[in-house]
Amino acid sequence: MRLHHWLGLLPFLHAALGLAVANRVTPFVLGLPFFMAWIIGGVLLSALVMACVYRLDPANRRPRDRQEEEE
Repeated sequence: MRLHHWLGLLPFLHAALGLAVANRVTPFVLGLPFFMAWIIGGVLLSALVMACVYRLDPANRRPRDRQEEEE
């Protein structure tokens, strides 16, 4: 397993630790209860991390890039 695949654990850890860290309502973030803001942040984090994993994975390169590497 490549190192950039381990980045996929970040969204899981965000959700798992969120129960212990963000289990409260009172600080409001942009008018949302803290736990809801935590969940929305997790969704955004997941999208960002998966985009990074996609870009770093050599299997997702364009065919033209692969041909240039072979030459």
